[in-house]
Order: sequence, then C-alpha cells, then structure tokens
Amino acid sequence: MTNNHINKVVLAYSGGLDTSIILKWLQDTYRCEVVTFTADIGQGEEVEEARSKAEACGASAVYIEDLTEEFVRDYVFPMFRANAIYEGEYLLGTSIARPLISKRMIEIANAEGADAVSHGATGKGNDQVRFELGFYGLNPNIRVIAPWREWDLVSREQMLAYAAEHNIAIERKREGSKSPYSMDANLLHISYEGYDLENPWCEPPESMWRWSSSPEAAPDHAAYIELTYEGGDIVAINGSKMTPAQVLRSLNTVGGKHGIGRIDIVENRYVGMKSRGCYETPGGTIMLKAHRAIESITLDREVAHLKDELMPRYAKMIYNGYWFAPECRIMQGMIDASQAMVNGTVRLKLYKGNVMVVGRKSDNSLFNERLCTFEDDAGAYNQKDADGFIKLNALRLRLAALTGQ
Repeated sequence: MTNNHINKVVLAYSGGLDTSIILKWLQDTYRCEVVTFTADIGQGEEVEEARSKAEACGASAVYIEDLTEEFVRDYVFPMFRANAIYEGEYLLGTSIARPLISKRMIEIANAEGADAVSHGATGKGNDQVRFELGFYGLNPNIRVIAPWREWDLVSREQMLAYAAEHNIAIERKREGSKSPYSMDANLLHISYEGYDLENPWCEPPESMWRWSSSPEAAPDHAAYIELTYEGGDIVAINGSKMTPAQVLRSLNTVGGKHGIGRIDIVENRYVGMKSRGCYETPGGTIMLKAHRAIESITLDREVAHLKDELMPRYAKMIYNGYWFAPECRIMQGMIDASQAMVNGTVRLKLYKGNVMVVGRKSDNSLFNERLCTFEDDAGAYNQKDADGFIKLNALRLRLAALTGQ
C-alpha cells in the first residue's frame, strides 16, 4: 500500500497527546482527510472536549457519541452471562470495549466513504490485535493504519517535539495531578500499567487507585443489596428497575465504597509477553459473584458444568479479540440459550473488599428442600437407590483392580 492510495481515514481519537499527534501525522504522511471518532463508554472524562481539539488539528469531521448503554447491554451483560474471567482473575474490562469501538468505526467509515481506519494502540499490546480483528471481521477490505508500527517517534520527548513543531496544543496539568501510569477506563473497569508497576515485586501505592476505597478504609459496617435477574441479566437493584448502564454505575459506587474489585495480576498477552497490570472492577466483581449464585439454583448440573468447561475458551476469545469470529457467535448463542430460566433474586453482603452471597431465590429454582433435607423427606427420595448407582459406577474400577491396573 502506498500513501496516495489513502483518501480518508477514520481515527479512534481520545483528544490526548498520542492521538492528536497521530491525527497530524496521518495528514502529513498519507496526505488524506482524517475523521475522528470519540466514544463515551463511561470512562468518566469529558469527551466533548475532544471536539475542539480535533477541529484545531484539522479533522474533516468529528464524531462524539455516547455508547454507554449499548456497551453494557450488548457487550458487558452478554459476557457476564458466561461468567467470563481470563486466567482466573481478569474480568476483561478493556478487552470487551474494543469490539464496540471497532464496530462503530467501521460504520462511520462506510458512511463517510473512508478507505482506512487508524488507532493509537502500540505494537506491543493486545489492543492492536483486538481493534484490527474487529475491523477485518466487519469489513475485510478495510485498510488499517497503525502509526506505532510505522513512525520513528520512539520516546515521549520526540512526541512532544513533534507536537511543538506542528503547533499541536498540549494539555499541561498542574504538577502532581497527572498519574504516571498508563490508564484505560470505561464503565466496567479502570486499568493501570507502566511506571513502577513494571516491576512485579513493587506494591502499587494507595494513591494510584481511583474508584475504590482500600479494605482498611472501607466502612466498618456491611451493606446488603438485592439483585433481581431476568434471563441472566440484572434488571433491578433493591427492587428499583434500572437500565444496564444504571445497574453497573450503581454497583460501581457501592462496590468501590466497600473496597471491592481491586486486583494486581501478571497476565499473558496474546502477542507473547507477560504484562503486569492493576485493575479496579467493583461492579463487575459483584456481578460475577451474584450471577454464579443465581445460576446455582436455576441451571441444570450438566449445563452449568458445560458452561464452566467452555468459559476459559470464551474468555480467551474475548481477550484475544475474536468477538466477531464465528466460533464466538456460536458460543454466545449457546450461553444465551442457557439463561432462559436464570431468573430470581440474589442477596449479597458487602464488607471490606468481600462479596458474600447470603441468599438466593427463584420461581425457576431446581433446589428441592424435600430431596436434600436431613429430616424426614416423606418418601421423596429412596436412599436404597444409591446402592445400585454406586455399584454400576464402580464396575470399571473393580475390573481394573482385579487385573492389577
């Protein structure tokens, strides 16, 4: 691909230093129009400020959109129906946001007649893979420009010099107010990487965390909440109906107050290296615990076990960027089909970083008190039936023992 083949590019634009430089660099390098897209997915920052920055840098069109409800309804909630968690700890907060951004960028590219899309992900990370698999999965003919894999700006000093040379405004935050960490936020989580976290022995400072109290500083009294489920999704908190985004915002607030949702992990990136990151996911931590609780009384045993066997692969597909792949669509269909009877209410106790299930009920419950009671079950279960069941299941073990195997 040569530069003169590019006429118009849609750029994923945050308004920060990196993407502002990328905007100018695309114009200079490819001699093309640049359309910017800024998504509000609950990151908690004023996204409208990106409009004036993009216009000042010469963007031919500026898209700024609130995708918060779509993000939670069509991406976060479906993922939590699967109880997805990567490598036993990571709730996939960054991973699940990328397919939505990719989808909207392709839609804008189609509407604008753009022949390329661009992003600010580096050549070391997972996001470049996630964005680009999404782009190609939705438009196999789209061209992708990844500046970090092309340009020779290899340090922050070089980037600042480039910005100064091209009169790109740099926001100067007052001393001590800017976090030294690389951060990514949306309504599901906030992540921290880089700086002293690159040493996996170094404990993150308390001042780093933005959304949650430390367990030590959390209230000395527990909070009780009740979550109502319909079809595997939370539809109400303490009896109050809420939209998906309202649910997650509310759970983030109460979870953060009680010190819930902090993790510090070393994960395996798709590109091959290990990476240390810290995450705050207060609402998601509560959602995972509660969803497993409501499933525990409403799902058939083998359905529940099948979901648990498939979940690591499903989580890995999301982590690696395969949300739009056919295998992911097929698996999502199976997961969604399993949720028809996942209805009811879960009662939780939140206390100093802990989420404890203290009650669950459902009209679709498979829990039968007569069958499992230690008291008189009035003939609901014949304990003698277990004799044949055990002997049949022991048959191959007995045969192996008889032959010395």
